[in-house]
Amino acid sequence: MPTVITAARLVTPIEWIEAPVVVIEDGHITALRSRNDAEIPAGQFLNFPDLILAPGFIDIHIHGGAGRDAMEASESALAQIERQLVKHGVTAYLPTTVTAPEEKILKALDGLGKCITTANRNHGRAYPLGIHLEGPFISHAKRGVHPPENLLAPSPQALDRFWHASAGNIRMMTIAPELPGAAETIRYAGTLGVHSSLGHSNATYNEAQSGISAGANHATHTFNAMRALDHRDPGILGAVLENDALTADIIADGIHVHPSVLNLFLRAKGADRAILITDAISATGMPDGVYNLGGLEVQVSNGRCEYQGKLAGSVLTLDRAIRNVMNFVGWQLQQAVKLATLNPAERLGISDQRGLLAPGRRADLVVLTPEGEVVHTIIGGEIAN
Repeated sequence: MPTVITAARLVTPIEWIEAPVVVIEDGHITALRSRNDAEIPAGQFLNFPDLILAPGFIDIHIHGGAGRDAMEASESALAQIERQLVKHGVTAYLPTTVTAPEEKILKALDGLGKCITTANRNHGRAYPLGIHLEGPFISHAKRGVHPPENLLAPSPQALDRFWHASAGNIRMMTIAPELPGAAETIRYAGTLGVHSSLGHSNATYNEAQSGISAGANHATHTFNAMRALDHRDPGILGAVLENDALTADIIADGIHVHPSVLNLFLRAKGADRAILITDAISATGMPDGVYNLGGLEVQVSNGRCEYQGKLAGSVLTLDRAIRNVMNFVGWQLQQAVKLATLNPAERLGISDQRGLLAPGRRADLVVLTPEGEVVHTIIGGEIAN
């Protein structure tokens, strides 16, 4: 028997549908229309009057949550992280690594790859789409809290070791394009289907352009851990903000980036090329205290995560990031939701499966108030929280 979901409105997020009827069978949407145009079919009903349906959110940069860290790379750690994500409307994500001794990265990639391989049995949990390799191919000058002794020169050979350790599950790689070997590594990543994201970089404008020419198509937590923008030295930020072929993500927590800069970023990248991420660490959803980030002890207080006085990730949730875009910049819900659904899905090349509510797509939805508060998350047509 199909599941039939009704609500006040639905955002695909390309368009609004009033009085929607969503029909789901075998975990996928088989029909989507308005009650104004057709009768409600028979089935198991889920009715959300006065609420809004939207695609499940996708976080392409997250290190942990609920007291657990992605570098633990265990089933129990990912289970807790994934249940935490579902509470905030996230139905799919990229567990993200950090710079560490190569042996530790390889071990984490091995564990994450095994968890991802068996992830289709994770009912009621966010789904790991693949791995985001953040570090070790990053700039010493813009490493943030990544340990300097563990930075590694990029090379196709090094990436190949990581790729095989992950069983081919790396989907995104943050890389500083100015490093020797970066261009060759970006080109090799492209042959593996890995998206190269410019970040943790002190690149000049020309060096950033070289990375883009080699195949980089995204930018990691724009403004943070990047060479500053100057009117005579635009640097990596100039290249990222002006290039319409490049998507870019941002941490919209009001701590990493001032709301006015968030506004400038959204004006530059627009509603089609901006992506919201959390960069969340294990402290997300937990009380203030000391938490683990890939082996670093991070102090968390009043929403700030710091290691030796430097920002070290966040406790942001993706639903909060969407609301912040609405509150800081004045964007409408439909525009803000697109930054966490269709845009990341298109960057990862999975918009035929996720990020858009339409027949044939996965039945991963979030039920929202008009203000963007999560009421329920639905995975495969079933309420997960």
